[in-house]
Amino acid sequence: MPYTFLDDVTLADIAFRAWGADLQETFVSAADAVMNAMVEELDTIQPHQERTLHVQHEALDLLLFNFLQEIIYYKDAEQLLLRVRQLDIAEMPAPSTLHATAVGEPIDPERHRMCVDVKAVTLHRFSLTKVDGGWEAFVILDI
Repeated sequence: MPYTFLDDVTLADIAFRAWGADLQETFVSAADAVMNAMVEELDTIQPHQERTLHVQHEALDLLLFNFLQEIIYYKDAEQLLLRVRQLDIAEMPAPSTLHATAVGEPIDPERHRMCVDVKAVTLHRFSLTKVDGGWEAFVILDI
């Protein structure tokens, strides 16, 4: 699991740190962390429906922010729980562009043990940083 939830950062929200060897791995790890904040067992999400996600931004950190917001949007608008199957990021030419394929299914209370309802990603302390061996994101979710 290339992410960890941080209990000592906030009282009313959920914070996590996600990482990967490259931007793509880090973005997928962060998306899994967002989904895992809502669903206890990610393996219960079956790939019955597919959505294509396209987001752009000049700044890589805000590209991640917008991408995570899209995952939450589908949960809210279509009641879909999504896992990222494939993700590509093009940094040049600007703006940076993300194309992803996510698969999942509608929320089924009998199979999906829901933890909390994530409302949004916050910009408070939000970061995406290049570190030795890859990238790391710090995210706080509004619940």
